[in-house]
Amino acid sequence: MRFATRSLLLTAGLFAASQRCVAQLPQSVPGTFAENPIVYFVMTDRFFDGDPANNESYGRRREKTPKEDAGTFHGGDLKGLTLKLKEGWFKDLGVNALWITAPYEQIHGWVQGGQKEFKHYAYHGYYALDYTVLDKNMGTPEELRELVDAAHAQGIRILFDIVMNHPGYLDIQSARDMKVDVLWPDWEKDANLLRNYHNYIDYNSFKFGDWWGKPWVRAGLPGYLDGGRDDLTMQLAYLPDFRTESTEAVKLPKFLKEKADTRAVDLANTPVRGYLIKWLTDWVREYGIDGFRADTVKHVEPAAWAALKDEAQKALVEFKAKHPTRKVDDAPFWMVGEFWGVGPTRHKLTDSGFDAMINFDFQQQEGAFAKPEKLFKSYAQAQAGKPVHMLNYLSSHDTELFERNRLIEGGAALLLAPGGVQIFYGDETARPLGPMPRTDQQQATRSDMNWTTQDTKVLAHWRKLGTFRARHRALATGEHRQLSETPYTFSRVEPASGDRVVVALGAKGDVSLAVAGVFEDGLTLRDAYTGQTAKVAGGRVALKAETYVLLERVQVTAP
Repeated sequence: MRFATRSLLLTAGLFAASQRCVAQLPQSVPGTFAENPIVYFVMTDRFFDGDPANNESYGRRREKTPKEDAGTFHGGDLKGLTLKLKEGWFKDLGVNALWITAPYEQIHGWVQGGQKEFKHYAYHGYYALDYTVLDKNMGTPEELRELVDAAHAQGIRILFDIVMNHPGYLDIQSARDMKVDVLWPDWEKDANLLRNYHNYIDYNSFKFGDWWGKPWVRAGLPGYLDGGRDDLTMQLAYLPDFRTESTEAVKLPKFLKEKADTRAVDLANTPVRGYLIKWLTDWVREYGIDGFRADTVKHVEPAAWAALKDEAQKALVEFKAKHPTRKVDDAPFWMVGEFWGVGPTRHKLTDSGFDAMINFDFQQQEGAFAKPEKLFKSYAQAQAGKPVHMLNYLSSHDTELFERNRLIEGGAALLLAPGGVQIFYGDETARPLGPMPRTDQQQATRSDMNWTTQDTKVLAHWRKLGTFRARHRALATGEHRQLSETPYTFSRVEPASGDRVVVALGAKGDVSLAVAGVFEDGLTLRDAYTGQTAKVAGGRVALKAETYVLLERVQVTAP
């Protein structure tokens, strides 16, 4: 009896205590994806090898020395991405979209890289051979489906890198595999094939017609049209240029018609553009791909992009209707474009299917990162509301890696700037440059992910900033106001949702930060960088800072 009475008294006491206590959680107003995109760009082949058994598909091989190996397939695949997804790698960074290099089938072999310096394979996904099937180095349809479903379960979208401007070159290996009879004999025996590569291709042969053919591409080959002199008809880097502007109905090229594993079929009364749109949107329809990052946008007519967006949106609606439990939400299809050189202002092609454009200006502003007020203010004015129309980046596979010893400062600038965010794989771990061929230095920006040599200080910094940003759409589209010069303190406020934050840079030790006009006296705020909480008093917050202060309201909830 005494035991029972004591138990009842203890239970009553604990219940009363629980009623007096409240859980303190950070306020979260992430917004829709279009209002706050945080996109992680991963070069799949260089990220993580989940299945070594697929590494030498189509006879592909690694090379012996690092510089010779710079342009080969290194083994990363879809299964590797899924493994890292399930470990929480992307979620811990606040990422809400994963941009992966084109996973559909690429040319099988290699072409000369640089000035005959290395073997350049299509590990980057920009030399398409067959848009309708997965490249075997990337994995299987089941592995793609698992990747998309695993991402969606975490609220992360999957974006495909896609190209409508050009397919890949006709390399020697693909010519043999596709039975395009334009090769001179004995090329396999030549120990100096890298230097003598073009000596084994008969560029005067009309057998090139068995490849894409005149109705499909400009190629400057026998029986083909030559490339033009303007952006829309030129052969970019001598690649065959798809005739996406043509209204002529075409049939499948001979090599595709005879390709055993292709899913391509003849389409009635369909021009080149229609085939490409069908092939690309079938990935959306079958797997639920949420968006595209479109390559070489300036080299394809705007009407083609608008048509692609329209069909992709229809395909995504169809997928979600059939698979309501496998979607992230009901947001529309999202497209971002690479139009070389554009800046932070809203681009005219956002009226032709694009939600956003990659912002080439941001990387050029690195001198302003230490004192970013001018940059933040101008970007907030350029963004001017929602949805986001620019995607900022710090490093790129096509330009350069940001200085590895400044990734704390650079990461703060990127993850706190107005607009959208593109994280290039390995910036969060200080991934070093790879081997650098003398005549193609961009290869060095695409090194293998540094899983065993991560900079843990940089990683912790990026995770704190990334997850803070993911909770607050005000950082992407809010009204920007400087509150103090020393330490540099600013607010971002999104009036429609009421989301608001105060951020300080260069704040060290015991500090008192101005928050008047943003947070009222008596509110409890949390510093997301250190986890401390403090109350607003006299329009200020006093706490102990570690250079960066990320202030957000505490959300009080009953247990």
